[in-house]
Amino acid sequence: MSKILMMGAREDEKEFALRWAEENQASVTVTNEILSDETYHLLEGFDGISLQQTMGIPIEMYQKLRQDGFKQIAQRSAGFDMYHLEEAKKQKISITNVPAYSPNSVAEFTVNSALNCLRHTELIQKRVTSNDFTWDKKILSREVRSLTIGILGTGRIGQITGEIFKGFGAEIIGYDLYKNPNAEKILRYEDNFDHFLEQSDIISIHMPLTEDNHHLFNEETFSKMKKNSILINAARGAIVDTKALIQALDQEKISCCALDTYENEMPYVTKNWQSKPLEDPILEELIKRDDVIYTPHIAFYTETSVENLVYGGLDACLSILNTGTADTIVNP
Repeated sequence: MSKILMMGAREDEKEFALRWAEENQASVTVTNEILSDETYHLLEGFDGISLQQTMGIPIEMYQKLRQDGFKQIAQRSAGFDMYHLEEAKKQKISITNVPAYSPNSVAEFTVNSALNCLRHTELIQKRVTSNDFTWDKKILSREVRSLTIGILGTGRIGQITGEIFKGFGAEIIGYDLYKNPNAEKILRYEDNFDHFLEQSDIISIHMPLTEDNHHLFNEETFSKMKKNSILINAARGAIVDTKALIQALDQEKISCCALDTYENEMPYVTKNWQSKPLEDPILEELIKRDDVIYTPHIAFYTETSVENLVYGGLDACLSILNTGTADTIVNP
């Protein structure tokens, strides 16, 4: 019987992990500890590991894993940029991800965030809590059907996001180096990125983080965006230069943004910081602003997603243990 250690596990994942273990006649031990030098000793006696963490592991740990007989790391997320793929490959450690656990969850959250920006929900709620029930231009809204929605990255999540916006009657345009034939049924591709920026009333980001798109949204990009536009990022935080974003908001180059990912989120996300100072003035600025909706990387967080992430990660782990390979290896 294969013995798997599932690390970085939340309470809501345990039920699905135990069910998977029973269905697959495997042993799964669950811990909320993440893998680090301090917790490496927990791997003793296990055959495989499944991780859910936003930070990587020390580069020398890949060699140690190989020496201790481990062949894989099964990440329970679509993102895998926290790992050193080349070093893992060099040490014959296969890293897997869960590329499609529930595109609908992120798409629905994205549209909800856009609606909250459009309807000035944050500002209205703050006014109401102080018994201010006035109407003025600061809370005057636009209708989705009158807007052009720009989908940046038209894979599964981007396509579904476009489909939902299309249901409101909006015009949908897309920008992607790799066009999705299915997405072309609901959107028009724009081949020039600057033209894409100029036309979009709302830009919704749905692309993985790469070296090429790090800080893709910077001072220059914001200067090219349509006046009064809205930016939604439920993808990867480092795609947006946060300092440049705040400057663009201050200068009213864009009207609002919703960030479910923030480039320096790793010390904070999934942790309770109520009794401690944040020690991050940029994050504090994002939280206090009326023109920013910040959420802690929870766009994916539905029952369906959690189940699929647990099953997807453990399936890949067991597949490599049994056959030496899996369909979701990201460093072949």
